[in-house]
Amino acid sequence: MKQKMRLLAAPALALGAVALAGSPALAADGSYSSTLGQLNGTTGTGSITVDVTGNTAMVNLQVSGLAETFMDGPYPHVQHIHGGAQGVCPTPEADANGDGIISVSEGAPGYGGIVTTLSTSGATTPAEGLNLALGGQGGTYSIQRSIELDDATKAALEAGTAVVVVHGLDPATSTGSEEAFNSPSDLNPDLPLGATSPALCGTLVASQMGAMPNGGADTGVEQGATGDNTAMIALGGGLLLAAAAGGTYAVRRRSADNA
Repeated sequence: MKQKMRLLAAPALALGAVALAGSPALAADGSYSSTLGQLNGTTGTGSITVDVTGNTAMVNLQVSGLAETFMDGPYPHVQHIHGGAQGVCPTPEADANGDGIISVSEGAPGYGGIVTTLSTSGATTPAEGLNLALGGQGGTYSIQRSIELDDATKAALEAGTAVVVVHGLDPATSTGSEEAFNSPSDLNPDLPLGATSPALCGTLVASQMGAMPNGGADTGVEQGATGDNTAMIALGGGLLLAAAAGGTYAVRRRSADNA
């Protein structure tokens, strides 16, 4: 029988927003862009532009080649602008426990906590960080919408520490074993680690207004990601996926053709 998904409110998440030091700065009008690099064995690709005018930004996110299905439905991929840390994506050395998967908490010292949720509609606050109903659905999708920027996001853009992260790995290509993929998530033990771990990542850099990112854009993936886990502070609320009947998810490896 086809299993249904529901949303479960969680009291706190390690994906919450961080407190940014100093007074927030207004991001200068202009365009910020990135070609997203691959993490944790993903075969997906992505690009993003964020065109800023005052407190408003036009977001154009294009994603393809990610995991297609989960629990007999479209795979929900959540994505965010992170900030307040080093402004870089994690390298394989960030896998501190050696399980083959860079988790959210292992990547956070480099890219920081959520400052804006790149939701498909509705609110864009950190509290919506794991609201799967507002995430991208399936392996290929786009988000094109105008959003209001808060002070934390503007400060991260101005400082060059704004990083876009798309979550949700494919068990068929994950660098971790099936056991590692299905181990409890560092965000919620009812979820598999692979379902919440980062798949695509890129640092937003200033570019000409309206220009689409190209292969030369700086993703930040090649830079080191060292730091203290104190970057993960001010934990935010959010919504998490849970099985209708309760219990934890287990995702079996499939061939790439069936992914």
